[in-house]
Amino acid sequence: MTRTALLAVRILLSTVTLANAGSLGRPCTTTPQNQWLSLDALQAKVEALGYKVQKAKLKAACGELYTIDRNGGRVELFVDPTSGAIVGKL
Repeated sequence: MTRTALLAVRILLSTVTLANAGSLGRPCTTTPQNQWLSLDALQAKVEALGYKVQKAKLKAACGELYTIDRNGGRVELFVDPTSGAIVGKL
Protein backbone atom coordinates (compact mmCIF):
# COMPACT_ATOMS: atom_id res chain seq x y z
CA MET A 1 0.00 0.00 0.00
CA THR A 2 1.39 3.40 -0.89
CA ARG A 3 1.90 6.13 1.67
CA THR A 4 -0.85 8.21 0.05
CA ALA A 5 -3.36 5.37 0.25
CA LEU A 6 -2.39 4.63 3.85
CA LEU A 7 -2.80 8.29 4.77
CA ALA A 8 -6.21 8.41 3.10
CA VAL A 9 -7.35 5.36 5.09
CA ARG A 10 -6.11 6.90 8.34
CA ILE A 11 -7.94 10.17 7.64
CA LEU A 12 -11.15 8.32 6.81
CA LEU A 13 -10.96 6.21 9.96
CA SER A 14 -10.22 9.21 12.17
CA THR A 15 -13.21 11.09 10.71
CA VAL A 16 -15.54 8.16 11.36
CA THR A 17 -14.12 7.74 14.87
CA LEU A 18 -14.56 11.44 15.62
CA ALA A 19 -18.18 11.36 14.49
CA ASN A 20 -18.91 8.28 16.58
CA ALA A 21 -17.26 9.75 19.63
CA GLY A 22 -19.04 13.07 19.19
CA SER A 23 -22.62 12.03 18.67
CA LEU A 24 -23.50 8.74 17.13
CA GLY A 25 -22.43 6.62 20.08
CA ARG A 26 -23.36 8.92 22.95
CA PRO A 27 -24.97 12.29 23.70
CA CYS A 28 -22.90 15.48 23.37
CA THR A 29 -23.93 16.63 26.85
CA THR A 30 -25.67 15.46 29.99
CA THR A 31 -26.64 19.02 30.96
CA PRO A 32 -30.42 19.55 31.34
CA GLN A 33 -32.13 20.88 28.21
CA ASN A 34 -33.23 24.09 29.95
CA GLN A 35 -29.54 25.10 30.02
CA TRP A 36 -28.92 24.56 26.30
CA LEU A 37 -28.43 27.33 23.77
CA SER A 38 -31.17 27.91 21.21
CA LEU A 39 -30.81 26.49 17.70
CA ASP A 40 -30.35 30.08 16.45
CA ALA A 41 -27.45 30.60 18.89
CA LEU A 42 -25.83 27.29 17.87
CA GLN A 43 -26.21 28.22 14.21
CA ALA A 44 -24.62 31.63 14.81
CA LYS A 45 -21.62 30.05 16.57
CA VAL A 46 -21.07 27.58 13.73
CA GLU A 47 -21.46 30.29 11.07
CA ALA A 48 -18.86 32.40 12.92
CA LEU A 49 -16.46 29.51 12.26
CA GLY A 50 -17.01 29.84 8.51
CA TYR A 51 -19.72 27.25 7.87
CA LYS A 52 -22.99 28.00 6.07
CA VAL A 53 -25.82 26.22 7.89
CA GLN A 54 -28.47 24.66 5.67
CA LYS A 55 -30.44 22.79 8.34
CA ALA A 56 -30.21 22.49 12.12
CA LYS A 57 -31.91 20.28 14.69
CA LEU A 58 -31.47 18.94 18.20
CA LYS A 59 -31.23 15.17 18.44
CA ALA A 60 -29.92 12.84 21.17
CA ALA A 61 -28.58 15.75 23.28
CA CYS A 62 -26.58 17.09 20.32
CA GLY A 63 -27.04 19.89 17.89
CA GLU A 64 -26.92 18.41 14.39
CA LEU A 65 -26.12 21.00 11.76
CA TYR A 66 -25.95 20.25 8.07
CA THR A 67 -23.50 22.75 6.62
CA ILE A 68 -21.34 23.82 3.72
CA ASP A 69 -17.70 24.49 4.60
CA ARG A 70 -15.46 27.22 3.17
CA ASN A 71 -14.41 24.95 0.30
CA GLY A 72 -18.00 24.20 -0.73
CA GLY A 73 -18.04 20.71 0.80
CA ARG A 74 -20.99 19.33 2.72
CA VAL A 75 -20.27 18.66 6.39
CA GLU A 76 -22.58 17.35 9.10
CA LEU A 77 -21.53 18.83 12.44
CA PHE A 78 -22.37 17.53 15.91
CA VAL A 79 -22.36 20.40 18.38
CA ASP A 80 -22.49 20.53 22.17
CA PRO A 81 -25.77 22.39 22.80
CA THR A 82 -24.44 24.02 25.97
CA SER A 83 -21.42 25.72 24.39
CA GLY A 84 -21.68 25.45 20.62
CA ALA A 85 -18.38 23.53 20.52
CA ILE A 86 -18.04 21.14 17.56
CA VAL A 87 -17.59 17.65 18.99
CA GLY A 88 -17.86 15.63 15.78
CA LYS A 89 -17.91 15.89 11.99
CA LEU A 90 -19.19 13.58 9.32
